[in-house]
Amino acid sequence: MLDRFKTVRQFGYKEIVIRKSRFIGYAKPVQTEEEAIQFIDEIKKQHWNATHNCSAYMIGERDEIQKQSDDGEPSGTAGKPILEVIKNQNLKNTAIVVTRYFGGILLGAGGLIRAYTDGAVAAIEAADAIVNVLHTQIYVEIDYTWLGKLENELRNRNIRMGETQFTDKVILTCLPVAAEADRFTAWITDLTQGQGVITRGDQVYFIEGE
Repeated sequence: MLDRFKTVRQFGYKEIVIRKSRFIGYAKPVQTEEEAIQFIDEIKKQHWNATHNCSAYMIGERDEIQKQSDDGEPSGTAGKPILEVIKNQNLKNTAIVVTRYFGGILLGAGGLIRAYTDGAVAAIEAADAIVNVLHTQIYVEIDYTWLGKLENELRNRNIRMGETQFTDKVILTCLPVAAEADRFTAWITDLTQGQGVITRGDQVYFIEGE
């Protein structure tokens, strides 16, 4: 799993008008190619009477899947610019559709490239680009006598926390950044003088800054 990656938070769309043509940019986070294709098909059904529904998507930790479609626009003037926006903004697992309703004025190849680029950028702005950061669940089982000290130290270090369980012992769910999990474990061991029982759980993504 990647330590961090940028994507879009949610489905979003925005319309812009360029020389009387309407361009509606749609963006959505997707995990698989099937999801991307389904999303594109949904937009095409919604805008069945549009002049073009051009699209691109990029999926995978190493961007293994990259597809684009000009949907009838001159080759290289629509799908490729949309894909380039995804790449230039370092987005992963993202699909974009830019729908065009022709307004009667020809834009030329350069004008189309700029228009579809602007449509893709508008879609990403509407869908809210975020950075997901990988964290590791680390459970720390301690006696109640350690609770105050440990909570204070964790707060001072701004460690993300999950649920705390209270039984005959206290089990804290700590969520350090995955890249720092080993150092965090060593620090907890030292802090509790080896009296804390430490167990690793799953790795999960959280949005940076939230």
